[in-house]
Amino acid sequence: MGGGAPLALIAGPCVIESEEHVHFLAREIGKIAGPFIFKASFDKANRSSAGSFRGPGREEGLRILRSVRGLGIPVLTDIHEPRQADEAAEAVDILQIPAFLCRQTDLLLAAGRTGKIVNIKKGQFVAPGDMHLAAEKVASTGNQRVILTERGSSFGYHNLVVDMRGLAIMRTAGYPVVFDATHSVQLPGSAGSASGGQPEFIETLARAAVATGIDGLFVEVHEAPERALSDGANALRLDRLGGLLERVRGIDSLVKGFHATGSSGV
Repeated sequence: MGGGAPLALIAGPCVIESEEHVHFLAREIGKIAGPFIFKASFDKANRSSAGSFRGPGREEGLRILRSVRGLGIPVLTDIHEPRQADEAAEAVDILQIPAFLCRQTDLLLAAGRTGKIVNIKKGQFVAPGDMHLAAEKVASTGNQRVILTERGSSFGYHNLVVDMRGLAIMRTAGYPVVFDATHSVQLPGSAGSASGGQPEFIETLARAAVATGIDGLFVEVHEAPERALSDGANALRLDRLGGLLERVRGIDSLVKGFHATGSSGV
């Protein structure tokens, strides 16, 4: 990812719903996309309501993610506490720092010390130009394998906006930049005890972001978003993934034929 390579894809469900479901989506996304990075959370620690589904938990969730990795598919998952870093690193290829936690020094250092690639989601409250500070915390451990991901910025209450300038600004830090097209259309907390979303704008934002020369696209995918146990309101329907990828890959090829990305690879 990065260094002028073709657009990378990170895709999967928001949360592990079951081992069977995870394997189904991993297979189906692979058929549609070709090589990709599978993502799923073993625990969603930042749900709107205490009664919301959080996932199978650390032990069972990491076992399931190991089984996906055993299929030859790279895997990404979130960690929320420093003590989770080492155990998660044994099961997956990329550790993700949730947006709400992107300034948590101990968490960033623990992730960096594992030597794994660390994907830092930009906080909804953080300026793009400040994300190099989070990356430097990871790099201070000797681990330069960092990805920075845009996922929208808070705009009043229950709304997010994406400043496309931020993608270029984050790239000046020297790390690959990814755009999260599904969380960027989320309407945080707008459904009362859950978040809403505007999935009709996923492709609009994805196409605009890819046109800036990003290194990767992040999309949460579900075959039936209306039945998803987490973030279904802003998920991309599985049967729409192929068309989206065809169009954004065309844009990516055109853009990178004329411009270098300006970022190093991981």
